[in-house]
Amino acid sequence: MTFNTVSHIWNALQDRFHQSVKNLPEKDLPLKLGHASIGYMLRHNAEVEYMFAEWFFNRPMPEGLAIVTSRGATKAGDDFTNLEELLSILKASNEHIIQAMQKLPEEKWTEPVKSPMGVSTPLEAVGRLMYHTGMHAGQISLIRKYTAKSTEE
Repeated sequence: MTFNTVSHIWNALQDRFHQSVKNLPEKDLPLKLGHASIGYMLRHNAEVEYMFAEWFFNRPMPEGLAIVTSRGATKAGDDFTNLEELLSILKASNEHIIQAMQKLPEEKWTEPVKSPMGVSTPLEAVGRLMYHTGMHAGQISLIRKYTAKSTEE
C-alpha cells in the first residue's frame, strides 16, 4: 500500500525532473554559481538516491559505483559535462531506488532507521529525497537564468 501511494508521487516528480535534464543543453552543464555546477548537481542527485537506497531500503549500491560528490563540489574532481553519462546515472539511480522501495515490506516504511545523516523512517527519507531533487532543480533553473544573463552582458 505505501509503495503504491508513494510511487505515484515519486514518478510524477522524477518524470518532470528527468525531462528537464533531457532538455538541458550540454553546454550548460559547467555553468555554476559558487562551486557547484549544474553537472555536479545532477551527478550528486543520482548519488544521493543510491545512498538512500542503501541506508533506508537495505539495497546495496552497485558494485564499482564511485561516490564522488559527497565531500562537496570543490573536492569532486570532475567537471560532469557529459549529458549522456549524467542521464544514464540518473536513470539507473531512479530505477535502483524504485526497486528498493518495491521490496521494502509494508511494516518497515514507518520504522525509524539510523543512517549517516540521522534517524528517519523510509517514508520520511522518500520525502527528503523529493525535497532534495526539487531543491537542486530550482538551483539549476537559477544558475541557468543568472549565468545566461551575465554571459550576454
